Formats: sequence, structure tokens, C-alpha cells
Amino acid sequence: MKKSAPARSDHGDWTFFTNHAHVLLCLAADPEMRLRDLATAVGITERAIHKVVSELEAGGILERSRQGRRNVYRIHGKLPLRHPVEAHCTVQGLIRFVVDTKPNRRAAEKT
Repeated sequence: MKKSAPARSDHGDWTFFTNHAHVLLCLAADPEMRLRDLATAVGITERAIHKVVSELEAGGILERSRQGRRNVYRIHGKLPLRHPVEAHCTVQGLIRFVVDTKPNRRAAEKT
């Protein structure tokens, strides 16, 4: 996965999604992503990534298994999101929303 774009400084340092959501989105794109690569993509430390992955596993959202020397992650997409405001949505719905609504790079280049 490519490095994420830095936050725009003219609008502050906050983002709409949590680090947990960012990790899920990265693992949905590449279930074999290393923690080091996740840290780079999300923009937090490897230690923080390890904590996020552990919390997602403890919450039943993520399942880790070994294949050879690599971890492979499986997302349980049918589970609801955890906050009451978005509990009517599923994890898979969030992933589909973000992945399916990514702007087409070629279309963006034409404008």
C-alpha cells in the first residue's frame, strides 16, 4: 500500500476516521501487511499499531493467523460498528464505502 497523504495543515491535524479504522482499511486492501508497513501507512508508531491490532482482535473484528513467517489478517465484516451513532452500519459497509468511493485516478487527472 502506498504511503498516505499527510494531513492538510491549513485545516488542522484531525481526521474523520480513527487509527482503528485506518488499520482496518489498510488490512482490507492487504491482509498480509506487516505492522511496520501499517505504521508507515497510518502514520503512527509500530507500538501503537500493535495496540490497535490487539484491540481489534480482542473486539472480535480482526483475526490473525500465521502462514509461514507472515501474519495474515481476516476481518469479520458482518459485525456492527462499535459507537451508537454508527452501530446500524457494519465493518464491511465502512470498508465498501471508503474503497468503492475512491476517486478514479484517471478521472481526477483529467479535471
